[in-house]
Amino acid sequence: MATKKSVSLSVGRGEKLPASKGAGLTEKGRAKYNAATGSKLKAPAPSPKTDADKGRKASFCARMEGVVKNAKGPAERAKASLKRWKC
Repeated sequence: MATKKSVSLSVGRGEKLPASKGAGLTEKGRAKYNAATGSKLKAPAPSPKTDADKGRKASFCARMEGVVKNAKGPAERAKASLKRWKC
């Protein structure tokens, strides 16, 4: 089984948004992650326009709600991303 490379992303380099601005990756961060791992991360879909985006939003919201529910700490980044996606 092949494992994906670990990618170091930083708020200071502009690759992630701080929790105060909704958390998540910036376009620069997604490009860096995709180049390093071969992934195809897409931009957030807080206002879905297609059925595929509606499914992505529903899936993301369900996953992040689980992260917040099961977090051992405050889970500020997860809460911020839920707010940004309008979950």
